[in-house]
Amino acid sequence: MRLTGLLLGVAAVVTLAGCGSGSGGHGDAVPPTATGSLERLAAEVKCKPDMQTDADEIRQAICHNGDGRFILATFATDRGQREWINDAKDYGGHYLVGRKWVAVGDDGVVQALRGTLGGDLEEGTDHHAHSG
Repeated sequence: MRLTGLLLGVAAVVTLAGCGSGSGGHGDAVPPTATGSLERLAAEVKCKPDMQTDADEIRQAICHNGDGRFILATFATDRGQREWINDAKDYGGHYLVGRKWVAVGDDGVVQALRGTLGGDLEEGTDHHAHSG
């Protein structure tokens, strides 16, 4: 299924970026949430998207800019976006969520992207926090 491949891509970026907790709560003003195509959002954060999936229901690219590496995805529907995020969160990571788009990366990258794109922060499941 296409979703499985996309989630594996998210898992790879989360692994590359690390799952550690960042500083969080940067106190900077958050701009209004950006809208638009994947290419428009990528241009806003100064990255050239490396397209991984270009389908009717989801477009997904790996991006890299001065803040780091992240996945940027856009969705045809709000429901498709929410289902994707809910499934992806099992892999951990940090998510910046806008209307029909999401950026996934480490905490510092997502915080930096939020300063340009706005959006809401969401956290994936932290599988390293379990004590024994």
